[in-house]
Formats: sequence, C-alpha cells, structure tokens
Amino acid sequence: MPDTEFLYVGTRQGLESDIIPKENLPFFAIDLAGGFERHFTLTNIKRAWTAIMSVKKAVNIVKKFQPDVVVGTGGYVCGPMLLGASVEKIPTLIQEQNVVAGITNKILSKFVTKIAVGCKGALKHFPESKTVYTGNPIRSEILDANREDGLQYFDFESDKPVVLISGGSRGARSINRAMIEVLINAATNPSVQYLHVTGKSEFEDVINNIKSAGVELETLKHIRIEPYLYNMPQAMAMADLIISRAGATSIAELTAKGIPSILIPYPYAAENHQEFNARELVDAGAAKMILNNDLNAGILQETIAELLNDRDKLKSMAQASLKLGRPQASDEIAEMILNLAR
Repeated sequence: MPDTEFLYVGTRQGLESDIIPKENLPFFAIDLAGGFERHFTLTNIKRAWTAIMSVKKAVNIVKKFQPDVVVGTGGYVCGPMLLGASVEKIPTLIQEQNVVAGITNKILSKFVTKIAVGCKGALKHFPESKTVYTGNPIRSEILDANREDGLQYFDFESDKPVVLISGGSRGARSINRAMIEVLINAATNPSVQYLHVTGKSEFEDVINNIKSAGVELETLKHIRIEPYLYNMPQAMAMADLIISRAGATSIAELTAKGIPSILIPYPYAAENHQEFNARELVDAGAAKMILNNDLNAGILQETIAELLNDRDKLKSMAQASLKLGRPQASDEIAEMILNLAR
C-alpha cells in the first residue's frame, strides 16, 4: 500500500544500521542487554537493567509511532519491541525463517497474534491455531532474472553447465579452501564453468593460492572468481548447481528458482539450525549435504562430478527443489500483516 509508513527498529551494531537508512526508511536503535551468564555476576545485573530499559524504550517507541502492526523476525531486539507492542494491545507477527525456531521467537510465540514460518519443519515449534507456513520472502529480482541474461553478463557458454559457489557476503573459509584445489584441477577441463564468490576478506588468498599452482586465471574463460556479487540474481539464474551454506534466505532463493544444490551448513549457527535447514532439502531429494567437518577438496569434487555426470539426477533434484519453493511468500506475509492491521 503506497500510503503505508514504516519504522525499522534494530541495533547500532547490526548491518541494519547501515542498510536501512540507505533505503530511505526511518531507523531507530535499541541497545541490547546481551546473553546472561549462568551465575550471579555484576554483568548480569547490568544486563538485566539494560533489558528492562529496552522494554521501556520499546513501549515509548510504540506509543510515539502508533503502529497498526509490529513485525519481528527473531533476535534480541524483537523481544522488547513485540513485548512493548503487546503491552499496548497492538497486533503482532513474528516470522521464523529456520527449521529450528530461535529462542526469542519461541518465547514471543506465547504473546504474538500471528506467526509465519519459512519451513514446514518449524510448524511443530509453535501453536497451531496462529501459525501459517508461508515460506521465506525473497527479492523480486531473483524471480525476474533469466539464464540467458546471466550467461551474457558473465560471458559463459550456454552449452556447458555452470556451478555457482558462494559462502555468503563474508565468504566461508572452509568452502573456499576446498574449492582452491577443485578449481586448480578444473583449469585444464573447460567442460564445466565455475563462478566462485569468495567473500571480500578471502578473495586475495584464494587467488594467490590458485596462481601459486601455476594457473593463469586471466586466460581461462570458464573460471571466474569474484570477491562479491552485486548481481547474484543473474548468477543464480544461470546456475545448474549451487554450492552454499544453508541459511534460510539462500535456501528460499534457490528453491524458488528450482536449483539443485550441495549444502555445507555453517557448523556454529545457533541450535545448529543450518544443518536442519539442509536436511529438509536432502530429505526431499533437492540437495546433497556435506557437513563442514567432512568437507575437503576430494569429496567436494567427487560430489560435483557425480551430479553433473548424471543429468537425470540433476533434473530430478531441480524438480524437487522447485516443489519446495515458495516464491509467493512475500505476498502471503504482506497479506497477513494487512489483515492484522484491518
């Protein structure tokens, strides 16, 4: 709705403090208490006080902005805001992205009006009467991008498979290390095209290691290594296979496009939720999973070859991935919010 007003509440330390103002949305920061230690300390007293003040601050924000709905997506900052909204009798919604629900959302589920979950496996964590399986929202650019545009942009050939590797905006060291040897071996085999997104902090190290092996990357048209991609939608659109972590947003995007994947869950994610996210795709036949502790160049190269050499298997994985996709998730969640506002 064009006349809708938004206020984004986050923290000064989070990425939102930089991203949200750039989108010309009003932003307000709340200081977080942090996690409590398991025994009595002065730090716990300070954090308890900060938590109390955060809720008081949240109530003041709600009173001043007077929203029709308050939406939370998990994390510490959602606690004070949704509790503050509940105190003021404002309708509330939380959106849980992962299969394993976060502790904040589990607590808030007792107070909020509605709950939208991104994965079917998360339904069991919340009251059935107010929980809806919507899938996770994704960017419209992901859905709009097509293979031809991607191939043209990255100057790849249409008759050869494309493997996209990305560990997220900050990169994933274990994936990058394994891919170094894979790409060195791939240098003399132009039948498969690779686009490897290393993350900015890992880029130079990956490049230097590959060049140290005598590979002249500038002469290879079938291997591209980038520190970061601003046009990920085009990259995904041309990919026949994606290698990535198993974050909720990544999974939502690749299933919306119906892309087979090799998922390597981040082992230190809260409640090990990335492994549970990945297992949902593996059980559906949409992905292969390699645990981080098992990851090495040999097993990664073997898994890539296994899938690319079995086109029927790759096709069935693509179909299974597409069945899991929820490209309409953004619209469903928006409709839930509007219904609460009405």
